[in-house]
Amino acid sequence: MKQQPAQVRWEHLTQRPLMALAVLFAVAYAVPIVADTAGGTLTTVCTGIEWGVWGAFAVDYLVRLSLSRERWRFVRRHWLDLCAVLLPLIQPLRLLRVVATLLLVQRRARMASQIRLTTYVAGAVVGLLMFGSLAVLSVERDSPDGNIRTLGDAVWWSFTTMTTVGYGDHAPTTGLGRIIAVGLMLSGIALLGVVTANIAAWFIARFEKDDVEERRQTEAIVALTEEVRALRAQVTALQEQRSVRH
Repeated sequence: MKQQPAQVRWEHLTQRPLMALAVLFAVAYAVPIVADTAGGTLTTVCTGIEWGVWGAFAVDYLVRLSLSRERWRFVRRHWLDLCAVLLPLIQPLRLLRVVATLLLVQRRARMASQIRLTTYVAGAVVGLLMFGSLAVLSVERDSPDGNIRTLGDAVWWSFTTMTTVGYGDHAPTTGLGRIIAVGLMLSGIALLGVVTANIAAWFIARFEKDDVEERRQTEAIVALTEEVRALRAQVTALQEQRSVRH
């Protein structure tokens, strides 16, 4: 049995632990926003968890880079991973840690062969909806002119934004909130395209399967018809031989 490269073995080994850390990151990011009355100690702990999870993904990238046989090619093929690792170091902004971690989670999730496209898209939709709601709530809640004050308002705004409906009853008023809105709009359009393509591919595959089955049945009927004709010809030939004998 051919042994897998060290990089592939590392990716399989760390797949589930990193996904579990991603869930922990989501909880740590959500708690200070949802529980706005949380004390300074809890907020500090959550911030430490966020940095710790980002650090784990950064270490994962460095390990995969060191295990790669062609490191320069690895950097070129995984340039988005590198940007996600370096992004929070440029400016210690909380939102940058969120974006970087989401990018790293998304890249690692795509490597998992056991994750089907439908599951991946569903997870991406839920993740974007959750993080988009929390992010816009964190920057809009204290804005004097803002109208996104509760988590329910934020989720409703994120849902209408991702689906490109945009009722306009809730909208960000700060610059950072509008940047979040742009990212959510582009992500929503991309995901809708993937969902539409996935549904279309399913229907096409279904129609092709039905067409193949119908073709098989037709071929079976034709073959059976030929066999019946051959049997009739044999019976007719036997009858003619008997008639000649008599």
